[in-house]
Amino acid sequence: MTSPSSPSYAGDIAPKEAWSLLAAMPAAQLVDVRTLAEWSFVGLPDLTELERQPHCIEWQGFPAMAVNPGFAAEAAAAVTAAGATRDTPVLMLCRSGARSRAAAMALTALGFSRAYNIAGGFEGDPDGMGHRGHRNGWKADGLPWRQS
Repeated sequence: MTSPSSPSYAGDIAPKEAWSLLAAMPAAQLVDVRTLAEWSFVGLPDLTELERQPHCIEWQGFPAMAVNPGFAAEAAAAVTAAGATRDTPVLMLCRSGARSRAAAMALTALGFSRAYNIAGGFEGDPDGMGHRGHRNGWKADGLPWRQS
């Protein structure tokens, strides 16, 4: 885990490290902060073998991309209902790691001391052809995922 540039969230974590943490700690939770369109058309992390599901809570709503004012409260309620406490690791995931960083900061502001950003996100940075999913991120690291 790397340290953030400010103490406003627990830090960045690599996708494989996030998977290992989820596997080792049954109470740890994954919050996918992308949009409904991304979940539907790009895919979702598959946590079936860990006997969990990601919490899908939009940080920004498509198409306007306005920040969801209820995000932090919704995320806190969802992870708490799933067994997390304010000291349990909560891992935030978006497409590339930008929205999820902001989401980790929002959850930290509510008192969650271990809100992490998954660096590289679900799809990672674009490659030389402008395509995502090959250089870094959840998919490029070969972690389980599915499309509907």
